[in-house]
Amino acid sequence: MKKIKRAIISISNKENLVSILKTLKKHKIEIISSGGTFKEIKKLKYKCTEVSDYTKFSEILDGRVKTLHPKIHAGILSKRKNKLHKKQLRKNNFEEIDLVIVNFYPFENILKNTKNHSKIIENIDVGGPTMVRAAAKNYNFVTVITKPSQYLSLIDELNYNKGSTSLKFRQKMSESAFIETAYYDSIIANYFNNFSNNRFPKKKVLHGHLIEKLRYGENPHQEGAIYSKDSDFKLKQLNGKQLSYNNYNDIFSALIISKSLPKNIGTVIVKHANPCGVSINKNKIKSYNLALKCDPISAYGGIVSCNFKINKKLALELKKIFLEVIIGNGIDKNALKILKKKKNLRILDAKNLKLNDAQNIITNFGSFLIQSADNKFFPKKDFKIVSKKKPDKKTFENLLFAFNVCRFVKSNAIVLVNNDSTVGIGSGQPSRLDSCKIAISKMKQFHSFKNNSKIIAASDAFFPFVDGFETLVSSGVSAVIQPSGSIRDKEIIKFANQTNTILIFSKTRHFRH
Repeated sequence: MKKIKRAIISISNKENLVSILKTLKKHKIEIISSGGTFKEIKKLKYKCTEVSDYTKFSEILDGRVKTLHPKIHAGILSKRKNKLHKKQLRKNNFEEIDLVIVNFYPFENILKNTKNHSKIIENIDVGGPTMVRAAAKNYNFVTVITKPSQYLSLIDELNYNKGSTSLKFRQKMSESAFIETAYYDSIIANYFNNFSNNRFPKKKVLHGHLIEKLRYGENPHQEGAIYSKDSDFKLKQLNGKQLSYNNYNDIFSALIISKSLPKNIGTVIVKHANPCGVSINKNKIKSYNLALKCDPISAYGGIVSCNFKINKKLALELKKIFLEVIIGNGIDKNALKILKKKKNLRILDAKNLKLNDAQNIITNFGSFLIQSADNKFFPKKDFKIVSKKKPDKKTFENLLFAFNVCRFVKSNAIVLVNNDSTVGIGSGQPSRLDSCKIAISKMKQFHSFKNNSKIIAASDAFFPFVDGFETLVSSGVSAVIQPSGSIRDKEIIKFANQTNTILIFSKTRHFRH
């Protein structure tokens, strides 16, 4: 046990401060503080020595230097059983500091509220992390507290041990402290990377907040958890069982697609991280039903994501089949009441979630692959019409819709579209020809079209041979969008002209493995 005689407190977050002050007073622990914390302690009518009075050195440089003093750091870092350390403390008239209660300038919140670089820099804490690291290093003798949520544990520890802390407790707090300093520094490092547009620095730092530990990972024998870069997780669960690893994987796939569609008119149905139906329609019911019609069998047990607010009428439709998860950009009270009747149905509100350019990360063997997100907007001028036959306005819009959906389908990917809705999707095949055949098979299974119906096709990469393109055209496809880049591009253009098929080169490949 280590009896605590003296504490230093320097906190930005003053939540529940009075609770810890009461306990320190109870155990006759001397308090040292500075700046706003000192003022708050005095306001609460507790005894406290200001740092400048303790060190006999006034704050300088607009408060940049106040706790950075040898009397402070020697008091924290000294080994209590080391005779030389004790001698040096006595010689310099320094005293031991046994408890460090510090949390940092709110750098993360500052980033959310301003783009002023000078203001951001001034909110990089130096003295706080320095004290915390010193205390954490010397956990054999010093207790370090870095967040208000730890106050109750400290209070219990002090009361149980009559003003002392156990080595086990100090070690646990030290571990937490190093996590806090590492996290804090990682935010600062990433800010500077972004500020200088250095997306791939020589050393990459990752950080995140634990949202929850999952029951298991992709399979029961694997462990799993979800973290978020943002402490305020934007995805709100309103009903249902705990989300699984696979649920989250599918949810993110669904949201990436639905958030990329024109706002307030898009519905996506996902199964095993692949879309099995996508539709845009101003009528919410039609938007959902047309997405469902693409592949109603695969949709069973899937995830529905709507980029609009779910209302009562749509809720009545959604409850007709078994779904794992329903996501809306808001869900009205009546709709929620209906959907909640299925107690296990997971209902999520994603209205506060926005697409961003966050990097995608894949890890294996102690290494990680990083790439920018594939959510770039491509203007019409980027697309080249290479066939003799030209698309009308509606056909062109459907080609762009197919192109957008296709980039979110697992490669090799083929997407068939009619009237702003998918009607056939072929995904994840080693052969592009097989993906064409699967997409056509799905279309024929669930749809019947008249000869004059306009079936649109999109491919995520070029056709290496004419056979895939030919298969699509022979099934009734009248327009195709694909990246180009094959040595047989000219053959494919020739075939398109021979069959009076519209062909557009997107000039951009969209693999999604």
